[in-house]
Amino acid sequence: MSRHSADLIAAPDLTDNANPAKTGVAWRRVVAIARNAFREAVRDRVLYNLVVFVLLLIAGAIFLGELSAGQEAKIIVDLGLSAILLFGVFISIFVGVGLVYKEIERRTLYAILSKPIGRGEFLLGKYLGLCLTLLVNVGIMGVGLSLALVYVKRGWDPLVVRIWPAILLIYVELMILTGVAMLFSAFSSPALSALLTFFVFVIGHFSADLKTLANSMGSAPTRWFFAGLYYLLPNLANYNAITTAAHGLIPDPRGLLAAVVYGFLYIGVLLAATTLIFSRRNLK
Repeated sequence: MSRHSADLIAAPDLTDNANPAKTGVAWRRVVAIARNAFREAVRDRVLYNLVVFVLLLIAGAIFLGELSAGQEAKIIVDLGLSAILLFGVFISIFVGVGLVYKEIERRTLYAILSKPIGRGEFLLGKYLGLCLTLLVNVGIMGVGLSLALVYVKRGWDPLVVRIWPAILLIYVELMILTGVAMLFSAFSSPALSALLTFFVFVIGHFSADLKTLANSMGSAPTRWFFAGLYYLLPNLANYNAITTAAHGLIPDPRGLLAAVVYGFLYIGVLLAATTLIFSRRNLK
């Protein structure tokens, strides 16, 4: 974000800040920051991977359609959803850990915070901007996957619709991962933040094993340690519906709703913790 962009974020709200308790004014500032974060992602060519993804997916659909015997749709859904997840994880981690760090390095953060913008508003705006970037990525990739299925099936197929609950779960998982990346970036370097976020991603998919491991430990401190990790880290296994979608099944609606609600609650805790840590950070 350039210094000019930083001025554009806050300048329109200077006259409105006579009453800082106005929620509408605060949200306008958050939306302005989110919009600039999205524009910056576009300028950094974060969205250009979509073209590569769609082209590879369609080419793979044609190739697999020639080789597979009745399993082409299952293979395409499996590979396509996995690719959506991996592309999203890459963006969540490597863009998420740099959201705040780049502003500090460019010294544009000081220009932003010198205006009537709180650190919490800044963090929320940055988070929502990256979530919007991920939404566009996941949405376009999902459309590309649907088109590949239509091509393979030589027309409409119910599987085209049944993959979207799995895509929704992938998006919520990426939102959680983005929050984790921002939390670590609030107090550590980008490299360490990326490494820690990747560990959370891997361990989160084996959350049930942590609980089993905790119950199998003989030492009480070790058992408490693994049990603490189980309850502290996000249970990302709840968002893995790739195999279910590949078999043409839809996740249970109640389980789907519970996973989404859990995700938003966890995101709220992450953003609150990030704001608390970042508000105490000395930026001088």
